[in-house]
This record gives sequence, C-alpha cells and structure tokens, in this order.
Amino acid sequence: MAIVVAILLAVFVVPAPWGPVLVGVAAAYEVGSTWAGWRWSRSRRNVVGPAALVGRVVQVDAEGWARLDGERWQVRGAGPGERGRVVALDGLTLVVERVQP
Repeated sequence: MAIVVAILLAVFVVPAPWGPVLVGVAAAYEVGSTWAGWRWSRSRRNVVGPAALVGRVVQVDAEGWARLDGERWQVRGAGPGERGRVVALDGLTLVVERVQP
C-alpha cells in the first residue's frame, strides 16, 4: 500500500528530484515489513490437535468431566473437584495427573 501512495505522490505532488527517493523509501519499507512479518510468522511452531491440549490445567467437576476451551472432556487420573494437568489424550478422554492447589 505504501508503494502505491508513494508512486502517486511522486507523480502528482512531490517535486522532480524527490520522487524517485520517495518511491525507493516506500519500496524499502514494503520489503522490510514483509520480511518482518515473514520472520514473525515463522518464529514458533503451530500447535494443533492433541498436542495443543498436553500441559494444560483443568478443573474436574463432580461428574468426572472437565471443560477445556469450551469443550467438555471425560477425565481419567483425577477425582471430582481436583485439578489436573493433561499429560495425554486417549481417544476422547483426557489423561491427567493431579496438580497441587
């Protein structure tokens, strides 16, 4: 977007010797911001699926279920009213280890 604005300004507004300088600065800005966005997007790995659940802490309700990210999961490894850290996923059951309060 900056390059389009710079070209329009260089053609219609800015005096003759400064037009190419303005376009060059805008092009450098575009390249720099694109490079920075690319680096930022590659800075960490995407975590999806079961790997996204491992390590999260859940509170087990009185029926032996827990809510995690708006979903209700059956829990194994912690009793009703306890907190647990998810260590694995076995089908549709969260395997947790108890966490001290």
